Amino acid sequence: MYINYAVVAIMSKTNNVVFWGLYSIAWLIFVGLSIEAGGLVVNFFFSLYKPEFVQNLYQKLDLSEMYNLSKWAFYGLYSFILSISILKACLFYIVISLMHTMDLSKPFSTFVSKQITLISYFTLSIGLLSYVARQTANNLQHHGYEIDQLHQFWVDSEAFVLMAAVVYVIATIFKKGVAIQNEIDLTV
Repeated sequence: MYINYAVVAIMSKTNNVVFWGLYSIAWLIFVGLSIEAGGLVVNFFFSLYKPEFVQNLYQKLDLSEMYNLSKWAFYGLYSFILSISILKACLFYIVISLMHTMDLSKPFSTFVSKQITLISYFTLSIGLLSYVARQTANNLQHHGYEIDQLHQFWVDSEAFVLMAAVVYVIATIFKKGVAIQNEIDLTV
């Protein structure tokens, strides 16, 4: 009997350590994505007003040739880039918010269910937007535009769509868990 309680106590401590380790990693990812989004916003404004400084900025994302050929293509692709990077930062902000307020002893709550559903929506949005951006960029490449440096921003669109499906299933399970827990609380 004593061994069972010791195993449960060790597992509880291990789960708590892993949870807080993942929480720290989520913060690091959020900070990195926020820096990336901020750097891309700065690049965007510098590419419009001082294009000669772009080679000294974040990721040296110089689309001045595209800007000179077609302002619509430039604004369109940069809008995709900025939207995707900002959505990724927002996604991890939601993850941090969820992890910060979630009670591990009672995880099935309405807040957790809504946050996980929101995470699935943001993930799906990132995946679909990345897919549309990639197809648009490929179309522009067929018309002679140089887009090789842009593939890094939407290379993982399928992964985000698949992840959105998995997270949505988890959100549905949590929603059902909340309903069952509320029903049990009402009957007691």
